[in-house]
Amino acid sequence: MKVLLDTNALMMPEQFGVDIFSELERWGYVEHLVPEAVIRELTWLSENAGSGRDKRAARVGLGLAEGCQKVEGQGHADDVLEELALKTGAAVLTSDKALKKRLFSRGITVIYLRQSRYLELCGRNSDV
Repeated sequence: MKVLLDTNALMMPEQFGVDIFSELERWGYVEHLVPEAVIRELTWLSENAGSGRDKRAARVGLGLAEGCQKVEGQGHADDVLEELALKTGAAVLTSDKALKKRLFSRGITVIYLRQSRYLELCGRNSDV
């Protein structure tokens, strides 16, 4: 199955020590998609984030994104994630609470970090 990765998702491994790819594969999500808008956000954060920790996490995220399939989309990353999820049927991995709520209300499967240790699934494919 497909999963779209949000900016904060690609920063999770550095920030929380979570192997997101192993966790995603545990749920059957083996096709990892990263919108260009997320790459732009990570690039900006890697250069401009206030804390060194966030800059480092963004750089790690950029490296992880290299191993993922890039997908195009115009606009703000959150809007692109929603549009692509609806279009492709992909789930979205994010820790953004507002985005999670928005996606869930649209029937999109959301995967999120739980207790800073593991990923949890909610939405239409949560019975997987």
